[in-house]
Amino acid sequence: MISLSPSLQARLSTPLKIGSFEVKSRVLQSPLSGVTDMVFRRLVRRYAPESMMYTEMVNATGLHYVKELPKIMEIDDNERPISIQLFDCRPDFLAEAAVMAVEEGADTVDINMGCPVNKITKNGGGSSLLRQPEVAEAIVRAVVKAVNVPVTVKTRIGWTDQEITILDFAKRMEDAGAQMITVHGRTRAQGYNGPAKWEWIKKVKEILSIPVIGNGDIFSVEAAVRCLEETGADGVMCSRGTLGYPFLVGEVDYFLKTGNLLEPPTPIQRLECAKEHLQALWEYKGDRGVRQARKHMTWYAKGFAGASELRGQLAVVDKVEHGLEFIDRAIERLANCNWQEVEGEEPILVEV
Repeated sequence: MISLSPSLQARLSTPLKIGSFEVKSRVLQSPLSGVTDMVFRRLVRRYAPESMMYTEMVNATGLHYVKELPKIMEIDDNERPISIQLFDCRPDFLAEAAVMAVEEGADTVDINMGCPVNKITKNGGGSSLLRQPEVAEAIVRAVVKAVNVPVTVKTRIGWTDQEITILDFAKRMEDAGAQMITVHGRTRAQGYNGPAKWEWIKKVKEILSIPVIGNGDIFSVEAAVRCLEETGADGVMCSRGTLGYPFLVGEVDYFLKTGNLLEPPTPIQRLECAKEHLQALWEYKGDRGVRQARKHMTWYAKGFAGASELRGQLAVVDKVEHGLEFIDRAIERLANCNWQEVEGEEPILVEV
């Protein structure tokens, strides 16, 4: 049985303050490259209307030379609160991009200093900034000076287990003007392997006065509560747990506010959501959206009888009508199954 301690309840009873900006939820949807477009955010927000959402990360260098907002920066007028996440290693380019983000409607600007992917780090962005704290400081100072909304940072605990530098790094970010920091409890070398080291999130919280958000291994309401209890963090950010499951942020948020668990969606309800996701991606992006939907559809297709076959079909779908047909067939089969048959396949943890 999951329960909230009185101290945690008291800590979570007030809005999350990010500088002068208030958010009525302590549960945030992580920015995820290739995932958190407007379509995905709308699905998450349906179940978590007060949570902070983030765009996919935007390359500031690309903005500098193109001078045209990419589609991933597009914001719906109704999707508040919303943050645009930027990445780069050039303070002036990031400051310029931040101004464009605010003009587009961002409530906060987030700087990615945690992405472990080689194509990002080899150019000085993402988690490579953990090894260049002076550059990271200059970035935050430049962006803070350029915009009138709160500037936040998302990062990791260090480059390797031998280079865990988050305490000094986080203090530098606060001193440079960051109004919130999200800490993924893994090193760059870990990628997404091995358990997140939440103890470092706790250590960061103990030395900073700005909000600290815990990130890493938040795959359930129980995990979110444990992270908050163990770290003293001001909130949690859900990442991979929302892949094929846009219900998670809302489930955590509801529990933190009420102390009650929502009934989880059935396999049929998850597949109905998958259909909506596929249709919306096609309407928003055309055939490119259908190709992008393949990964989403395979994430939805897990944890029920026949899921493996459905994943195989959806992984190569190239027409929206074909995808919808495959999902409808799966729903029909599930509707004719008893519960034991539905639970015949174990859930699969998908890493990205």
